[in-house]
Amino acid sequence: MKTNPLLLGMLLVLGFAEVAAQEKKPLTLNDAISLAVTQSNEAGLADTKAQTSKYELETVKNNRYPSLKISGQYQRLTEANINSKISMGSSEPGEGGATSSPKVNQLILGQASLSMPLFSGFKLKNSVKASENRYQAELLNAKNTKEQLAMNTIILYVNLYKAQQSVKLIQENLKSSQQRVKDFTAMEENGLIARNDLLKSQLQSSNVELSLEDAKKNVTTINYQLVNLLKLPEGTQIMPDEAVFSKLGFSEATLNENDALSSRSDLGALQWMQKASEANIKAAEGNYYPSVSLLGGYVAFDLKNVLEVNNAINFGVGVSYDLSSIFKNGKDVKLAKSQASETKQSTDILTDRIKVEVHDAQENYALSLKQYKVYQEAVTQASENFRIVKDKYDNGLSDTNDLLEADVQDLQAKLNEAFSKADIAQSYYELLNVSGKLTDSFNITKN
Repeated sequence: MKTNPLLLGMLLVLGFAEVAAQEKKPLTLNDAISLAVTQSNEAGLADTKAQTSKYELETVKNNRYPSLKISGQYQRLTEANINSKISMGSSEPGEGGATSSPKVNQLILGQASLSMPLFSGFKLKNSVKASENRYQAELLNAKNTKEQLAMNTIILYVNLYKAQQSVKLIQENLKSSQQRVKDFTAMEENGLIARNDLLKSQLQSSNVELSLEDAKKNVTTINYQLVNLLKLPEGTQIMPDEAVFSKLGFSEATLNENDALSSRSDLGALQWMQKASEANIKAAEGNYYPSVSLLGGYVAFDLKNVLEVNNAINFGVGVSYDLSSIFKNGKDVKLAKSQASETKQSTDILTDRIKVEVHDAQENYALSLKQYKVYQEAVTQASENFRIVKDKYDNGLSDTNDLLEADVQDLQAKLNEAFSKADIAQSYYELLNVSGKLTDSFNITKN
């Protein structure tokens, strides 16, 4: 059979492309978090919101500056009938004293006006102050978004490590189970064990194989979520850095509630919004006062054959007051005060929640350290138990059920130990997260 060289070449190219697309990528936790806070869509949106708030602040500040307008007109007129009350001059000789109507067919008008606010009941001042506070709040909101992105990245990173460890340990157990099935098959054929014992070992091997497929599915699912979050090429297989999970002590990780309350960016954002709402109250109350402006202008006017005005400069002070504000503005002030009260209550609620989160995070971290010590002992105990049961089984002092149960316990103990190592890392970073110091603890590369 002849092989098409072109088809063979295409298959080879596709094969290399698939291998490249599934290339394994070692990724440290620091690099993963750096990608999350700089490349993810959520981080980009948070930065854009902060930039938008900055532009809004600059727009409000522009209201403090003078307003200068210029305009000009040129109009072509039809033959207009002019009846001027102003004497147009003497008539021509021989006209009997009659006056002639001027021919008016064009109008030229140019003007400039200047208005500069002098006093507006402090509305401009407080509006700018409110915008500045909102901008500071948005900056902290962006930081809080990145804190949560970092924590989500850590959770996915830890879960991926757990899933990969599950695959590794289950694969090792599956090899032992498959070898046991081969041994039991030979023993059953030689009449050394009952067929029922062989079926039990085969059933356990099948269950382990199903567990392995489920673990592989978890690896694929979590890896895809992490790749999508970090905006890595599709098909990348992330390999977590095991060094992260070897730092079992990390630090004492003690935290004072006051430190957390002063570092949490979400609480800081609410506090800035509280200041903005207080400035909004003063801005609303400013409507009770009149507005005073400095005015100026220039006019040039030419109505052909009738009137010409040059260098008409005017200046002065303008005062305006909306009398209806005496009756209407009370609602605006009450609205601003109610909004400020909402923000204050939200701040109090979040303060209480942070205290609870800090307490829970400290307890969870301490528990994870204690659990790891217990699981370490359990691994030693389960391994020794399996060895003893295996010896008894080989000497006819234990049955197949005991052997298979000891094998399951040995696998579960190893899984618990691996998961516990990951839980220590996650609980430590959760403690940093509730303290508002998570991203600051990493060396994040800014783009």
